[in-house]
Amino acid sequence: MEATGKGKRGRKAGENAAPSSVQVLDRSLTLFSLVADRDGSTLTDLADQTGLAPSTIHRLLTSLASHGMVAHDPDTGEWTIGVRAFEIGNAFLRFLKLGTISRPFLKRLMDESGETANIGIEDDGDVVFISQIESHAPMRAFFRPGRRGPIHASGIGKAILSTWSDTEIARSLNGRTLTRFTRRTLDTLPALIKNVQEIRNRGWSVDDEEHTLGMRCIAAPLFNEYGEAIGGISISGPTVRIDDDKLAVLGPVVRRTADELTRAIGGHRPGEG
Repeated sequence: MEATGKGKRGRKAGENAAPSSVQVLDRSLTLFSLVADRDGSTLTDLADQTGLAPSTIHRLLTSLASHGMVAHDPDTGEWTIGVRAFEIGNAFLRFLKLGTISRPFLKRLMDESGETANIGIEDDGDVVFISQIESHAPMRAFFRPGRRGPIHASGIGKAILSTWSDTEIARSLNGRTLTRFTRRTLDTLPALIKNVQEIRNRGWSVDDEEHTLGMRCIAAPLFNEYGEAIGGISISGPTVRIDDDKLAVLGPVVRRTADELTRAIGGHRPGEG
């Protein structure tokens, strides 16, 4: 017998199926945005704006409230933005502030070194580049803002790792594949930790063609008000310009600039207070 795509009462297949996860997420974000736009919204207000049933809205808002994204006032029946939403927004502002404040430091670093200057933050075991001042040289490094890089094969990534203990590094990277990008990539944990120990003693890191052949990067970590590494700054350029002699000269310059930027954002190195 030919399939008709209908149930016993003639409804189309899937008509009564639960809404998809994407639809639930879309509706939740829509409600979250509407709540954020006002000082207080009732279920009736939100139903009028969205066309959703009040019971559906209540279910979605209750889920958002369980994550602290919205809050409910039982006396007025109004829904408002939650504390967790503030914390997330504040985190964005913190990194937006970091990108803004860092610009003159990156500009000066680029002028002093002649190479592209970058700033990136650590996120879930990766480095995310948030700002850059490009070198004027015809052959130069370029990192698009928002690009993610591997923590084990980037100057900023290894600078951040140098602020962690060997045990913390092993625990964080355990089970992760350390992708081999070039023959110089430190793709084993012992090799990476040995290099990180050298970085701790020196105060700045080097990506020595470990991600891209022919390119070198020098980096140093940035710290927040708690003395925790939140990111780093670096200079990147071709190996023919950043030779061993230049490494010895520019490494301390990058470290000094990172420390100055750390103080400018209200942070400090661990132990300095």
